[in-house]
Order: sequence, then C-alpha cells, then structure tokens
Amino acid sequence: MKSLAYLNKFFYKYRWRLIPGVCFVVISNIFGVLPAQVIRVAFNLVSENIQIYHLYAGFDRQQIIYDIFGSSLLLFGALVLVLSLLRGLFLFFMRQTIILMSRHIEYDLKNEIYQHYQELSLAFFRRHNTGDLMNRATEDVSRVRMYLGPGIMYAINTIVLFVLTVYAMLSVNGRLALFALMPMPVLVLSIYYVNNLIEFRSEKIQERLSSLSSFVQENISGIRVVKSYVREAYISKKFTEESENYKMHSMALTKVQALFFPMMLLLVGISNVLIIYIGGIEVMKGNITSGNIAEFVVYLNQLMFPVMSLGWVTSLIQRAAASQKRINEFLHERPEVQSPKVAARQVKGQIVFDRVSFVYPDTGIEALKEVSFTVEPGQMLAIIGRTGSGKSTIANLMMRMYDTTGGEIQIDGTPLPQLNLNAYRSQVGFVPQEVFLFSDTIAHNIAFSADVLDRSAVEQAAKNAAVYGNIIELEKGFDTLIGERGITLSGGQKQRVSIARAIVKQPQILVFDDCLSAVDTRTEEEILRNLGRIMNGKTSIIIAHRISTIRNADKILVMDNGIITEQGTHDELMAQKGDYFELYEKQLLEEQETPPAI
Repeated sequence: MKSLAYLNKFFYKYRWRLIPGVCFVVISNIFGVLPAQVIRVAFNLVSENIQIYHLYAGFDRQQIIYDIFGSSLLLFGALVLVLSLLRGLFLFFMRQTIILMSRHIEYDLKNEIYQHYQELSLAFFRRHNTGDLMNRATEDVSRVRMYLGPGIMYAINTIVLFVLTVYAMLSVNGRLALFALMPMPVLVLSIYYVNNLIEFRSEKIQERLSSLSSFVQENISGIRVVKSYVREAYISKKFTEESENYKMHSMALTKVQALFFPMMLLLVGISNVLIIYIGGIEVMKGNITSGNIAEFVVYLNQLMFPVMSLGWVTSLIQRAAASQKRINEFLHERPEVQSPKVAARQVKGQIVFDRVSFVYPDTGIEALKEVSFTVEPGQMLAIIGRTGSGKSTIANLMMRMYDTTGGEIQIDGTPLPQLNLNAYRSQVGFVPQEVFLFSDTIAHNIAFSADVLDRSAVEQAAKNAAVYGNIIELEKGFDTLIGERGITLSGGQKQRVSIARAIVKQPQILVFDDCLSAVDTRTEEEILRNLGRIMNGKTSIIIAHRISTIRNADKILVMDNGIITEQGTHDELMAQKGDYFELYEKQLLEEQETPPAI
C-alpha cells in the first residue's frame, strides 16, 4: 500500500466523484440489508397465519383470512422487489461515480508517465528497453486502474455491507451471530498469508511481461534482418521460451487464487450449517423465531459475495501495488540534463569546446579527453576520424543529450548548461547518424519541428536536401505514408528526408552526424552546395568518414581515440602529411580500385 500512496493526489483531485460514490455505496447497502428484515416478518407472518387459518377450519372466515394472508405476502414480495430496485439504482450511481473516476485517473496517470518520459535524458533510454517503457505506461496503468475503480468500489462495498449485516445479526441474537461469524478469523489469516504470495508473483508476472513485450518489439522492428538471415525458426523458438516463462509465472498466481476461492466457499458453507443448527436450538428455547433463522440465512448469503470478493479485491490491490511500484521507479527518476529557468535568447552560433572530457555513465567508456576547439558564427567545422574516435559524442554534447564530465562547452560565450534548453535546441538542426522517420506522410516528417504544415517550406527543404525529385515520383508525392521507421524508403532517401527535416526549421546551428554515408557523390555535392547557400552566416558542423564531404570546410578536426590529433584547413592538413594525409591517400586509392557501376 505504500506504493499506492502516490495515487492519493488523484483521489483529492476527483474527491467530488469519490465522496458521492461512497455515499451511494452506503445507501445501496442499506437497501440491501432491509429485505432480510422484511423476509423475517413475512416468514413469521406465514407461521402465525397458518395456525390461525387452521383454527377457522370449516368457517366462512377461513377464506377471508386466506385472502388477507395472500395479500400480505404479495405486499411483502412487492416491498422486497422495490427495495431491490432501489438498491440497483444506487449501485448504478455508485459505478457512474467511482468507475468513471478511475477512468479519469487512468487518463491523467498515462499522460503524467508519458510527459515524464519526455523530460528524461537520453541516458535513461539507453538503460531501459522500449518494451519495458511501453508496458509500464499501458499494462501497469491498467492494473492500477482496476484498483482505483473496481478495487476501491468493491472494497468499500464489502466493508459497509459487512458492518451493516453484522450489526443487524448482533441486534437479533448475539449467540447465533457469534457462531455464524466463527469461521471469519480463519479467513482473515488465510488472506494475510495469501497476500504475500499474490504480491510476489504479480511482480514476477509484470517483469516477464515486460521482457516478452521487449522481445516482440525488437524482433518486429528488425524483421528484415531476421528474414535475411533465415532466423524465423530460431526467433519463434525464443519467443516460445519467453511465453513459456510468462505462462509459468501466471499459472503459479492462478493456482493460489484457485485454492483461495473454494476455501472461502467452504467457510461460508460451514457458517450456514452452524446457523441452522444453533438457530434451531435457539428457536426451541424460545429466544428467537423461525423467521430469524431465515433472516440470518439471507444475511449470510449477503455476506457471501463480500467474502468472495475479498479475495478478488485483495488480488487487485496487490497486483496494483506491484504495478504502481514499477511505475514509481520511473516517475522518481530525475533527468540528468535539466534546463535552468532562464529566458530564451537568440543564438548567434559561436561554439567553444574548452578541455571537454566525457565518460559514458552506463559503460564507463571515456569517449572524449580534453577536447578543445572554437567555431565562429558562419563557419563550417568538419570532424573526421575512425569509428569510435568520439565524433558522435561531440554531436550529442552539442545537442546537450548529455552533460560533460569535464571541461566546458560555451555557446556565444555562455556555458551550455546555463542556456534555456528548449529554446537552444529549437535553434539547432540535428541530423543523427541513425536516421529515424515516423509512421506518417513524408510532408509531416519533414515539417516535424513545426506546429503547422507549411507546404512551400517543406518542398523547398526537400529541394535543398536533393530529395524532391524522388518524392514527386511517388504515387502520392509528399502525402505518401512511409511506414514505420521509414521502411518504404531507401537508405539514401531516408537520410535526405532527415536532412530536409533539419534545414526546414532554418537553424542557427546545423549538426550533421555522418548523415551522408548512404548518398552518392554527385547528390552529396548538390546537398553541400545548397547548405553553403542556406547556412550563410550560420554555423555548421559536419561529421563524416569521406574526405570529399568535408574538404571545403573552414576548419577540419581529425580525431582518434577521443582526442584531436590534427586540425586545420584541407590544404594545411595535406601539407602536414599526417593522419589526414594518410586517410586521404587511402580513400583516393580505394576509389581508383573500385570498378565503375554497371
């Protein structure tokens, strides 16, 4: 229940739904208890009138007594029916308040989780897989809703009905009530024991479900690789193993519940036997009437549902507590990268890396070691180096996906952590190494940074990214739905759509993280010419593997193992005959040895 305390703020928010709901629970149960007393009176009336009826055997008044007796029973029957209808009406009101409240809280909780996901840093998403994130925002929230709605509703209903029924039983005959309720302590102890089993096994089930969801999501996303390597049978086998593991934990929980409910029915049955036996003795002593036995049987049958639902409600609460505990783990996560509460400011484009070092928090890999360089507004900086040399880390630090572990990054003379993060990122165009496109039209993918689709700006950006011709050749042009992760486009087309998405926002700083690798040389030259025109007076950072991509940059950094080994213009670096010269010669040789395409 400690985990579920997080939800108290929602109860306060929707208190004007919860409080009337509780009132409706009380009223409905009052109408639920009254029929037992009506039945007692009717039962006593039957026994008394039968004796009177037999006394007038052979007299004309016997028929009158019979008619009065029949009318009285009909009246009592109608009264029981009216009470049942009134109870049903207030049960309807109860559901309309408490169940609707649970749906509102479910909506709020899902939005809160998703909003919190949006605020967390990139490091968080590197630590947790997508399936687990999705499962906590969907399956876990659904289980919490079952506690907020049916769980609370039936728990309150059980408590109120139990109190009213026990009070009514005690007011009739304390001894009979004591024997009727004798099995209840055994039930309480059983629930206490079973609770721990349910909570433990519920947590295991949710863990296995997250693992199963992650497995499915990952393999569906990589279905082309699976098919290319003919690994369908292997993946199916692994899925069966994951499903079997989930089934095993679910069956373990089901076995506990399957044993729990029959045990409760047994205890209720024992109570019925005690009522009839002890009640019969009390009737013979003259302490109660036969109608009281009927009243007690009705009371006990009314208690049967609360007793049975007690186990179900307990299960709901324990499963909800396990799910809310998992949700709280993420909601209590704080983003490593946070934006200061400062006013937005216009970025001019000066970038200074002052002895910047960075170690990835999860792996401990030292990606950068005291890297220093300066880029003035309007300059194009190019970064080249071997795989793993730290190039993409510079791009991530530029976007402030991470904060430096040493040194400082300054934008226009201000340390990057002191800038309004959203305002800064809105003025930076970023094309990541791993291109990601949404399951939407090409136009909406390009205009992703804008709230309103500007068709002319989208088309111009597509022309600048040299992808306009490819798009208009498609049947629906810019309105083509490209499918999940851009699966309907080629690698080069996806890269160019991603470039168009970055430049359509007219950024002050543009960062290209090796996003021209799948583009041919002629298209690459066209894109770079267009960039030189649209980024005039603005800052560009291009990370690449091909020297042909960066040879016209104002400054080139050569990186290796997290440090800058050389820097300068293309001509200066060629004159040094160092790493850059060797890389240039190697790429030139490879181009000469590559046969022309047929």
